Amino acid sequence: MHLSDHDLRQLDEAYLAKLTPEQARALLSKALEDLKAARERLGQNPSNSSRPPSTRAPWEQAEERDGEDAPAASAQGEVEPQTEPTEEKPQKTRQDKGAGKPAGRPGRRKGAPGHSRTQQLPVDAEQSHAPHCCAICGRLLDASHERRAHNARYELELVPPASGGAGLVLRQTKHIYFESLCPCGHWSRALPGCCDEEAAWTVALSEWHLAGPTLVAFICALTQRMRLSRAKVREFLSDWLGLSLSTALINQCVHEAGRAVEPVVEREILATVRNVELLYADETSWKEHGQLLWLWVFTCATATLFIVGRRTREMVQRVLGEGFRNWLMSDGYWAYRELDQRLRCLPHVIRKARGLEEGFDSQARELGRHVLDVIATVMQAVYDARGAPPDTGLRARHAPLLNGLLEHCLGLVDCRHEKTRALARELLNDWDTFWVVLDHPELPLSNNEAERALRHWVIARRIGMGTRTPQGTRVFALLASVIETCRKRGISPWPYLAEVIRQRRKGLPAPPLPMPVI
Repeated sequence: MHLSDHDLRQLDEAYLAKLTPEQARALLSKALEDLKAARERLGQNPSNSSRPPSTRAPWEQAEERDGEDAPAASAQGEVEPQTEPTEEKPQKTRQDKGAGKPAGRPGRRKGAPGHSRTQQLPVDAEQSHAPHCCAICGRLLDASHERRAHNARYELELVPPASGGAGLVLRQTKHIYFESLCPCGHWSRALPGCCDEEAAWTVALSEWHLAGPTLVAFICALTQRMRLSRAKVREFLSDWLGLSLSTALINQCVHEAGRAVEPVVEREILATVRNVELLYADETSWKEHGQLLWLWVFTCATATLFIVGRRTREMVQRVLGEGFRNWLMSDGYWAYRELDQRLRCLPHVIRKARGLEEGFDSQARELGRHVLDVIATVMQAVYDARGAPPDTGLRARHAPLLNGLLEHCLGLVDCRHEKTRALARELLNDWDTFWVVLDHPELPLSNNEAERALRHWVIARRIGMGTRTPQGTRVFALLASVIETCRKRGISPWPYLAEVIRQRRKGLPAPPLPMPVI
């Protein structure tokens, strides 16, 4: 925009009357360009720009579905009769709300009664745990040795019905831990399994947990896949399972699951992404407690990796490493340009070219039509080559067409129109990456795989407004990677997630990811 809000506030009839013809013509030229830019912005939609389909107005979406006009405005324009004003009550100020409260540190006062779990559920089963050998001399211990209970815990778990029917049933198991007397005189204790502490995690990974592995996986399904908040999960469990859990415990379950799957992501998913022949990459904005970050996705046929961080070259190197030499399909972000074998998404350019074609600037319309014609010809040639390989190379056959577009872009690198100049420079910066498909028709033309992988989590971002803590952000990316990878392989992620939690709570390695279903 040439004229700012500050400039427009100073313009009125008296000011215009003082301008010379040359000054008025210059002002009119600037105002005309601003008006065209504003109209082009108003005319943007998902078909001619990078705006997502969800930005369409509800009545526009209805017109697309059934071709009917939106309901008349008069049907929605009724004004309800006003009621008589009521006397407003004085609002309490912050000082008034805090008046009368004792000063001091927040939280429970010393000596005040604490809060603990009050819901009483029936115990459906008991499970005993005894030591197998003496912790001192190593002698094997069995039921013949004297033993006594020293601790116990309760576990809530979702299990299949006893009759073998469909669905899950909530069961409570009491785990009793015994200590046994060895002939050497030492009392050895059975203890719940646990994973070693890690400085990067504030949540424990231990069997000493009220929620069982399947219940934790179920909570993750509600938060990650169904996009429910912690409060909504609490309401759902209370209404449908009769289970009362605090939001803090629900959050702990999600974070514990994220810590449990971290080795799977680092050991298997990251290795798959780095060694695959064709990889798709994309990124979108992400908020962490108001801080702007970026959600990156790297996906292929059998794995999907999510990571949240800055939008920098270091993030790309962190994921792909230094030795990545395979094909990467991406958008026009400059951090990808250091890779040797790279593809550009043609629909991204098509949307921008269509926006120029529908604009008001003559040079913009001309470049938009030219780009659309060239891309349509290239895409048709690729489709034909996939059905019947040509006798000669496609790049050589379409060289005059590409050279004409190249000369057109070179002549617009310093164009006055901003969007025309930007598209011309974008094409020139990544010129070869757009036409690699002419040499390799088997390669994809779009980055739809990465965009589809991001879609679910973008909706989750809009609902939950991102994450609040670095650990929450890390948990989100780890769980999303495992969930989407399992879906890529045609298997349900939840039984696998429950088994990972079960093994990791015992201090054992996580089981490997299931192989793709053929």
